Amino acid sequence: MMEKDGFHILVVDDQRDIRDPLSVFLKKHGFRVTAAPDARTARDALLRHAIDLMVLDIMMPGEDGLALCRDLNATSRVPIIFLTAMADAGDRISGLELGADDYMVKPFEPRELVARIKSVLRRTNMLPPKKQSGNRPAKKLAFDAWVLDLERRELLSPESVSIPLSTADFRLLEAFIRRPNIVLTRDELLDLTGGRSPQPFDRSIDNQVSRLRKKIEVDPRHPMVIKTVRRDGYVFAAEVRVLKS
Repeated sequence: MMEKDGFHILVVDDQRDIRDPLSVFLKKHGFRVTAAPDARTARDALLRHAIDLMVLDIMMPGEDGLALCRDLNATSRVPIIFLTAMADAGDRISGLELGADDYMVKPFEPRELVARIKSVLRRTNMLPPKKQSGNRPAKKLAFDAWVLDLERRELLSPESVSIPLSTADFRLLEAFIRRPNIVLTRDELLDLTGGRSPQPFDRSIDNQVSRLRKKIEVDPRHPMVIKTVRRDGYVFAAEVRVLKS
């Protein structure tokens, strides 16, 4: 069972009467738990612990949950489940568009939250892992004569020209470049780039791949970097190198 694996959950909620009982409940179900009353404490916990998933309140004093989610989504891939009293559909959509993986409205059933935590962890932990190079995270990765600066989110062409990348372009290229020579299905690419569940006949990844190919392939009609694997998905076929900063 997944709860035996001891996944580390970060519970962020300014209401102690919710935060503490929820932490106890999650521990009873085999999770390791760190609790935080605000965004500042949550950031400190993320630096000190290897957090597997965050249960995040939206309405908090100071930096709210939406702002924290927006910032974290730009720098990490920690799954987030919003837990909030804001039941409006627009608020729910805003949270999911910022990169949250799920959304629950207070008052909530703790057992349902546990089920949703397991579902998100199951999905995110089934994704192909990043290929690591050493102990320090890479800041610049190269393929062919291209360079992707992960901190500046900048792609440099072989002529050292900066190529504009949308957020979707960057996430897709990062997903590929961190997993070279691994066949990635469309569903996996949707998870890696958007944190959302795939829908039947969803062709958005195909459209994104097509746009990215136009930027990095010599001949997008006959791609040599991002190759199609028939009936399976795509594979990043170029050799990837870590550049010293």
